[in-house]
Amino acid sequence: MRFLNIIIILFFIILNSCSSQKVAENTIVSDDIETEMIKAYNEGLEALNMGDANYAAKKFNEVEILFPQSEWASRASLMSAYSYWSYQYYSNSISELKRFIKLYSTNENLDYAYYLLAICYYDSIVDEKKDLLHLLKSKEYFEIILNQFPDTDYALDAKYKIDLIHDFLAAKELYIARHYIKKKKWVAAINRLKNIVNNYDTTIYIEEALHRLVEVHYIIGLESEAKKYAKTLGYNYNSSEWYEQSYQVFNKKYEKRKKIKQENKKEKLIEKIRSFF
Repeated sequence: MRFLNIIIILFFIILNSCSSQKVAENTIVSDDIETEMIKAYNEGLEALNMGDANYAAKKFNEVEILFPQSEWASRASLMSAYSYWSYQYYSNSISELKRFIKLYSTNENLDYAYYLLAICYYDSIVDEKKDLLHLLKSKEYFEIILNQFPDTDYALDAKYKIDLIHDFLAAKELYIARHYIKKKKWVAAINRLKNIVNNYDTTIYIEEALHRLVEVHYIIGLESEAKKYAKTLGYNYNSSEWYEQSYQVFNKKYEKRKKIKQENKKEKLIEKIRSFF
């Protein structure tokens, strides 16, 4: 029994000794990894300043791999995304940011990640008439910022960008509606114009959209509908040139009276000029 007790005591001594040695070894290894991490991070910053976005992103990814559980990992992940964005590698940046949002969903910089993601889609728009997917994606992420982070500086710019996106989308709808009107595809044109009225009523295209609805409904014989949109246009934009054109739809003699008034004004101006001589 005494021998057994000695063996147990020796076992714990050996175990503690091994544990102490392992802790010391882990500390040394940890110090080495931290040194490598700092070196990789600094190399990433230097590469970014030199304009080598790919190498910078690679070094920042190394930091994340070396210290995955540290606060440096999330920072390095964002820096990698920023490196790609700053040199217009938008698809790479988008991939990094989506990965960041998935891995670090409670990170304090999550608002910035969503903002940069929205900006990546926004900045990658080459032609707003063709890049509809990028427009809608950027709008989606800007709206996340407004809903989840309304009190941040990012929210202010997000609201401004969404207004611009609405202008782009309304312009596209109106462009297509005009095409349908030329082709006399009235129902398709009406649907596009209604989309502007229902979803983009704060854009500069709302006035023309209302007028076109007056025009199309009048052509197809739905005068009550035409008058409804004319009243809406008149109530909200009675000084608009589009309201004037809508008024002409129902008052064919208006154009003749308008020309007579213009001619009278012109004659009076000529008489006034002659009086000087």
